[in-house]
Amino acid sequence: MALISRGKQPHPAAAPDGTMPLAEHLRELRNRLVKSVLAILAGTIVAAFFYDQLLDLLTGPWERAIDNLRDSGHPVKAELTFPGIAEPFTFALKISLVAGLVASSPVWLYQIWSFIVPALHRNERRWSLLFSAIAGPLFIVGFVTGYYVLPKGIELLISFTPEGVANLNSLSDYLSFVLRILLVFAVAFEIPLFVILLNGMGAVSAKQLAGARAWIIVGTFVFAAVATPSTDPITMLFLALPMTVLFLVAELVAFLVDRRRAKRDAEVGLVGVPDDEASEIRIERDVRDDMPSPLDDDDTGGSRPAP
Repeated sequence: MALISRGKQPHPAAAPDGTMPLAEHLRELRNRLVKSVLAILAGTIVAAFFYDQLLDLLTGPWERAIDNLRDSGHPVKAELTFPGIAEPFTFALKISLVAGLVASSPVWLYQIWSFIVPALHRNERRWSLLFSAIAGPLFIVGFVTGYYVLPKGIELLISFTPEGVANLNSLSDYLSFVLRILLVFAVAFEIPLFVILLNGMGAVSAKQLAGARAWIIVGTFVFAAVATPSTDPITMLFLALPMTVLFLVAELVAFLVDRRRAKRDAEVGLVGVPDDEASEIRIERDVRDDMPSPLDDDDTGGSRPAP
């Protein structure tokens, strides 16, 4: 199996014709994995020095929920505990590792990107750049939204504790619960972006999205009701309403992309041509897209499978 390098400088192990042995390609993957692991390890070590601040950030929603319950006159007995002698040390490792993964994410995401992007065609690279530019901010917005509504969900769940019964929770279980909820919110905010990408690839049209709009909105609220940890409507709305707005924005973007695509196809004479029937114009454009260009150059030194 041979691989073709598409970087600015040929790979040191590449042959004069631009091919690279599979072993060299795997060696490049190994080097990028090593760099990613070292970055995560360094981030974990640094995060360990901020353990107290990370613990306060993690337990903040719990403390606000308990304070709200007590202020409302609910005599709740709830505590976060360590169930074993070694549990404090294990928990410190867990929270440091999670913080290290987040802190080092620019490094290991760049390594993944540098390894994959040389194998993409120009059109695929353009859409992947769009995904990279939007996915990160959307993920952060969803994460922050989940953290903001978390105290309300905890408050409602703990309020079901009967009077006279103590609600004791392991910090490790609490960490897993918090991360699960935050990831639900963060990933949910990415769904409209996938809709835009599917439209950009021609898999879904704006007309199809408009026809299924009512069902998609209903499904969004059902998903929010199932995914949120509590049964109160406020927490559900905090997830469902932003997702609905983002879907409507995605539908608008899909409409603009479809209109631009239709205008471009009309200019080159592709209107009315079936999707499974290639024309000479389509073939010429596809060949041109596959040809190397200065826009395809990068500093990653990666490689792509030979066509």
